Amino acid sequence: MSTAKQSPIQKVVSRLIAWRTAIQSLFLLVWLDPLNLRMHTVCAPVFHCYACPLATFACPIGVIAQFSALHLFPFIAIGLLIAVGALFGSIICGWICPFGLLQDLAAKVPTPRLKIPQWMGYFRYVVLLGAVLAIPYFFGENHPLFICRICPAGGIEKALPDIVSAAIAGNPIPWPNAIKISIVLAFFVAIFITIRPWCRIFCPLGAIFGLLNRFSLVTMDLKEHQCTQCGRCRTLCTYGIQPDKQPNDHRCIRCLECTQCGPKALQTTLLFDDQPQEENKA
Repeated sequence: MSTAKQSPIQKVVSRLIAWRTAIQSLFLLVWLDPLNLRMHTVCAPVFHCYACPLATFACPIGVIAQFSALHLFPFIAIGLLIAVGALFGSIICGWICPFGLLQDLAAKVPTPRLKIPQWMGYFRYVVLLGAVLAIPYFFGENHPLFICRICPAGGIEKALPDIVSAAIAGNPIPWPNAIKISIVLAFFVAIFITIRPWCRIFCPLGAIFGLLNRFSLVTMDLKEHQCTQCGRCRTLCTYGIQPDKQPNDHRCIRCLECTQCGPKALQTTLLFDDQPQEENKA
C-alpha cells in the first residue's frame, strides 16, 4: 500500500482549505478599512471599487483604465500585479479577493446551477483589452463601456451605499443610470444560478493573474506517479476545469479544492521544486 508524499506547501494548504471562507473574511477587514486609512493612492491586488465609502486602497483595474484614458503607462499598478501574479498567480482570486468572497457566499445557497462553457473564460480578455485599455485610450472615461461605468463592484460598493445613506438621511436618492442598475441586478441573479460568474467570464484582474498561473512561483503540480485517474479532482472543481489535464489553466482561480483528491496527486508547490517523484511504501 502506498501513501502520498506531499510538498511542504501542500501540507499547509491541506490544513487551511477548510478555513478558506474565514481567511477570505479576514482579508475583508483589510480591504474595508477598519482603521479609516483611505490609502487611495496605493493599489491593492484585488477587485474592489475604490469609490466604496469603506475602501482602503485603489482598484488596480480602475487605475489602469484611468491611466489609459490619460495616455500614460501605470508603472506602479502594472508592476504590482505582475509581482503579485508572479508569486501567487490566481490564488489571490480564490483566497483574498473580496468580490470573489461575495460570489462564494452566494454559491452556498442551494439553488440549481447552470454550467458555464469553458470557452467563455476567454471573454475576460475581451473586457481587459476593450473596456480597460482600448476604450479609455481612444474614447476617454465618458464612454458608456468604460470599465468603471459597467463594473458591478462600483454599483454594489458605491451606488448602493449612497442610496441607503441618502434614504436614511431623508435626502433625495441619487439613483444610478439604467445601465448600472441593470448590471447590478443581472449580477445578483447570476451569482445565484452559476458559480462565480464575474470571475469566470468578465473579470479583467482575474484575466491578468490567470495568464501568470503557468509561471507563478507558487504553482500547481500533478504528481503523475500518484494519480489514479479517478476523476475526483474534476468533481471537486466547480469551475468546469480538468485539473489533472490543465493544473495551471488560466481559468483556474486556485481555490485548491482539487488538491483534496484521494491520491493527493494534485499539489500546491513551488515552480522550481525539483523534488524527485517518490513513493513512500507502507
